[in-house]
Amino acid sequence: MIDRSLPLVELHRHLDGSIRLQTILELAAEHGIELPANTIEGLAPYVHVDDSEPGLMAFLERFEHMTAVLVDADACRRVAYENVVDAGMEGIDYIELRYSPWFMAESHGMNPAEVMEACADGVRSAERDTGVRANIIGILSRTYGVDVCMKELDAILAHRDHIVGVDLAGDEFRYPAHLFKDHFERVRDAGLHVTIHAGEADGSQSVWSAIRDLGAERIGHGFRAIEDPALVEYLAEQAIGLEVCPTSNLHTSTVDNYISHPVKALADQGVKFCLNTDDPGISAIDIEHEYRVAAPATGLSEAQIRQSQRQGLEMAFLSEDEKSGLQRMVAQRSAL
Repeated sequence: MIDRSLPLVELHRHLDGSIRLQTILELAAEHGIELPANTIEGLAPYVHVDDSEPGLMAFLERFEHMTAVLVDADACRRVAYENVVDAGMEGIDYIELRYSPWFMAESHGMNPAEVMEACADGVRSAERDTGVRANIIGILSRTYGVDVCMKELDAILAHRDHIVGVDLAGDEFRYPAHLFKDHFERVRDAGLHVTIHAGEADGSQSVWSAIRDLGAERIGHGFRAIEDPALVEYLAEQAIGLEVCPTSNLHTSTVDNYISHPVKALADQGVKFCLNTDDPGISAIDIEHEYRVAAPATGLSEAQIRQSQRQGLEMAFLSEDEKSGLQRMVAQRSAL
């Protein structure tokens, strides 16, 4: 279903949810970290999701063995580098990788600013080596609370030259978007883009708040916008795109199955969206799976799937010149 005459982009992938099993094993062995298994086959059931987990927060617990091996800057740099390499192996031309420096730093007491710098260095090195274009989105992990998120924002903005935007992720229920107005005023004042996790575990009001209170230009997930016809109309009119992750939504039990996913109904009403993997290291998928398996299973037509690929480029946090450059690159490649 992927149209190779168009740039393939991914806009919603968590760097720390995309760590190779082999890398987890090697870093654990290097630093004496105990794991529940010492082979890829043995470790996989503890990291990968085979069936739906009982809710978003239970899904997030799958990060345990990934963050356990992020012991220092070198480990962070390695996993960031490999993220871009793996994106290239999937045929991705442009990817936006996001991560919470506080979350990645927590297990081993690293400085979040050090995590930001190390991951940025890994991403930029891989860009040079692979030719894959990559940008970084810093995450405020709302689950830590307002005060910690302000400190996390300090770490992110200290390296603002390496990033294109800031996201708010974590527990939507206990930490609604309006609590973080001051944070995102600082983000916007810094000239950075805003994308917000909303309308996944919580309802349509979460999406409204992400837009009205935080200035969201895109919404991570956002499929529960379907609950409010006025919101659906607003998203379509304002071209506020949704970063849709169907398999992840199935694995977090925020949808019961593919066919019940609202993306088809949203697309039918003119809401922009693009397909993404979210945490492919947990869901054990790649971007092709979302195009070839998940998207058709939701009921999306071939035309709508191709449209999502075009809209992904439109939604990207790139300048118009950069988008045109990606299109020219793909056109030249197709002509060979």
